[in-house]
Amino acid sequence: MKLEQNDKPLIFSNTEIADVFFTEYLSQASGDSIKVYLYILFLSKYNKEVKLNDLYKKLELPLKTVQDALKYWEDNGVLTKKNTGYIVNNLQEIELHKLYNPRITSTPEELEKTEKNKYRAQAIENINNEFFQGVMSPSWYSDIDFWFKKYQFDEQVMIALFRYCFNQSALHRNYIQVVAEAWSKNNIKTFNDLDLYYEKQEKINQVKSAISKRLGLSRKLTQYEQAYIEKWFLDFGFGLDIIEIALKKTTSKTNPNFDYLDKLLTDWHERGFKTPTEVISFINSMKQRNKEVKDLQKKTGYNNFEQRNYDNLDNLYANISNS
Repeated sequence: MKLEQNDKPLIFSNTEIADVFFTEYLSQASGDSIKVYLYILFLSKYNKEVKLNDLYKKLELPLKTVQDALKYWEDNGVLTKKNTGYIVNNLQEIELHKLYNPRITSTPEELEKTEKNKYRAQAIENINNEFFQGVMSPSWYSDIDFWFKKYQFDEQVMIALFRYCFNQSALHRNYIQVVAEAWSKNNIKTFNDLDLYYEKQEKINQVKSAISKRLGLSRKLTQYEQAYIEKWFLDFGFGLDIIEIALKKTTSKTNPNFDYLDKLLTDWHERGFKTPTEVISFINSMKQRNKEVKDLQKKTGYNNFEQRNYDNLDNLYANISNS
């Protein structure tokens, strides 16, 4: 690996690190990757051949770890691989190119020029001070401006977005983008929308917890089980009062599962039931029907009465008269 040299003796030489390294790269890189980068940055000042074997021994890291770190920085544009080694790219130049990306329509200074955008400028400044200690990289301004335009969030929602990601210890662009997409799909634009979303999520969590408790589950619900519950609550509009009726029907099942619950609740949804009273009335009618069928079977000795029409229904509501 070929590295360039400056003319200062080592004892008088300094290795400079651009501030954007701390604002843009530090939080997302692993400790070993940072260790490799700093040493590569230091070595890049000297015109010597540095072998990979010497590098990992010097850093006291596994060879694979050093190779992965070099690949990480290469993928992020910090290093450029050549036949003879690597070029250590200028981080400030990288950020400058981001600032002049064609998607940019305004700068932090331009945001403050008009009365119309004064609240947005204040929101961005609040983000800068609260989450970046007042030293937010310029490229973040353009990203925030882009998210404002793409998702049509108001200023309070944008601040809440950063606060949420910060509290998740995931204040980096990819994660913020994922959360923003999720909020947008839930039609969040104003802070009132966000409040309603949080209320809905809290109710869903309460329903999930209650269902786990009713079924005696000590484990965490799987992704598929949670998807079932969200369908019942959000798509069907069923509250815990109706869902609990289905839960009680699992007492007659040896191995109750979410597939059975889903079939029950889907059947009630397709029948247009909206209240517990409607569901209970239907269940009572099914009990009466089952009783009449069984009584008729005893009298006639014929066990296939109307079986063709009721196969699926009988399987779904088996033993319902005993529930």
